[in-house]
Amino acid sequence: MGAKWKRNTAVAAMVLLVCAAVGMNWRYTAQQGQQAVEEANGRILGEAELVSNQTGETDVAGDYFASARLTRQQARDSAMALLQQAAEQEGAEQTVIDEAAESIQVLAANTLQEAQIENLVTAKGYADCVAFMSDGSLSIVVSCEGGELQGADVARITDIAMTESGLPASAIRIMAAK
Repeated sequence: MGAKWKRNTAVAAMVLLVCAAVGMNWRYTAQQGQQAVEEANGRILGEAELVSNQTGETDVAGDYFASARLTRQQARDSAMALLQQAAEQEGAEQTVIDEAAESIQVLAANTLQEAQIENLVTAKGYADCVAFMSDGSLSIVVSCEGGELQGADVARITDIAMTESGLPASAIRIMAAK
């Protein structure tokens, strides 16, 4: 009974740590994106050269979205590896294997829902979008003209998010990339 409890606790602790790592990575990339925007607005130190897109504006928002997606994927890959190790551990009890398999399925489902939400939001005419799902909540960062979302934008994106995720509006956070 003691060994079973220890294994279950270890798996739960790993899942909790992975979720914390995903949250911290998301916060860190959001801060980096904000710093990049500030630098692009004229507070550049050193001799950095900004790459311009066809309109002549800097592509800081695009960098944020690519960085956020990469960080999210790296965190997910790390979580999957830990969960697979727990499930494949020699002598692992069936409950540990089942919990790890269930967590892997949740991560996979979240990945699919995030991709679907991102695709539908960009199909509505927004330049770019990145979604983060975790434990009954959804955060969506959208690149839009003017850097601010209007009420109609929030309503449109909330509708997409509610339809695709099944979450209530109170569990959905939408913000504009600045």
